[in-house]
Amino acid sequence: MIPGGGQPNMQQLLQQAQKMQQDLAQAQEELAGTEVDGQAGGGLVKATVTGSGELRSLVIDPRAVDPEDTETLADLVVAAVQAANENAQALQQQKLGPLAQGLGGMPGLPF
Repeated sequence: MIPGGGQPNMQQLLQQAQKMQQDLAQAQEELAGTEVDGQAGGGLVKATVTGSGELRSLVIDPRAVDPEDTETLADLVVAAVQAANENAQALQQQKLGPLAQGLGGMPGLPF
């Protein structure tokens, strides 16, 4: 008779799920510590975000500052931050994609 009601692989599945959750947590931690850049206006505005999307820095070249046209500067800032966030999302997909897909197929897990 097989312990566990005829499900010989349940313990193995749980161990595998726990390992995958640990790997996912480690990857998320790495993302939070990794910085990626984005830029706009040919590099006049540069944004740096973490792999998890937190804005860390914003560098604005003085040539981008025109007191008569702050709207263009605002557009460049938004574009640079969006570019940085897109790079962060690509990094997230690269690091977390395979892990999240593996966890998504296991019943009872919140993924």
